[in-house]
Amino acid sequence: MRLHGRLRDDPAPAASSGPAPARVTPTVLLLVLGSAVIHASWNLWIKQLGPGVRSAPLLWLLTSLSAVVYAPFAWGVIAATGWRPDAGAVVLVFGSSVIHVGYFVLLLRGYRAADLSLVYPIARGTGPLLAAAGAVLLLGERPTALSVSGTLLIASGVLVIAGRPAGLSPRELGPGVFYGLATGVSIALYTLWDGWSVKRALIPPLVFYWGGEVMRVVLLTPVVLGARREMGELFRAQPWRVLAIALLSPLSYILILFALRSGDVGHIAPAREVSILIGAWLGGRVLGEGDRKRRLVAAAAFAAGVIALALD
Repeated sequence: MRLHGRLRDDPAPAASSGPAPARVTPTVLLLVLGSAVIHASWNLWIKQLGPGVRSAPLLWLLTSLSAVVYAPFAWGVIAATGWRPDAGAVVLVFGSSVIHVGYFVLLLRGYRAADLSLVYPIARGTGPLLAAAGAVLLLGERPTALSVSGTLLIASGVLVIAGRPAGLSPRELGPGVFYGLATGVSIALYTLWDGWSVKRALIPPLVFYWGGEVMRVVLLTPVVLGARREMGELFRAQPWRVLAIALLSPLSYILILFALRSGDVGHIAPAREVSILIGAWLGGRVLGEGDRKRRLVAAAAFAAGVIALALD
């Protein structure tokens, strides 16, 4: 069984040899930077929805809207390329759906338990560290001295941001660090899984993510059957914010999937964490979260690590 769908004219020899190794080209970097801005923005809006929003109803609402909006584009890609799913592609999309549901639940719980500018940098800092290590072990990518230096800088940023902020007790800090780290693990898992799916299994990125959205709706529907009123009230109370998240959350990751098709996971996963700088700034500037100096120092370490990885 092949692990990818069939393409029109199916160039089997080229697919079997795998794509040539690539670093962070200008086009890939542009995709990553655009994704970073969009990603930090929708995370801010998620935080602004408020602590009373439950994870499963919100995720079902967002994924349902996304599945409907992106359906014409996904079917357009299918029609244009002649790609057809096989059993392996279905398994990959399903697995990605499960991992992304876990990621989103952990992220929302983290935002309910702690500040955006605490949870977001820890999650976005540890995710690429683990993804880069997994790319070496599982995908055969080879680290260099510069990429290792970048990884260590990101690790330093994690240590700084996870240190106890002034006036914050271990009881208050603990949940933010826990959910940040747990979210980071889920980020690494979906980055490696999805990177394999679009680069090695050759599933079109837009189709891959849209198929995942459809599966997430199916998975969550039994859980939210009794929450229809809750979802309706949420949409009526904050329609534009919900719509913006539903549209931009997929877009930020679809851009990364396109980047993963032509670049190394070990470089792209950390490079996309430029969003940490934006998230830390938004948390302090827009939400008025405290201890901005510590968090911005940590974000600067993240950014330096990202630059090293991007230049490698």
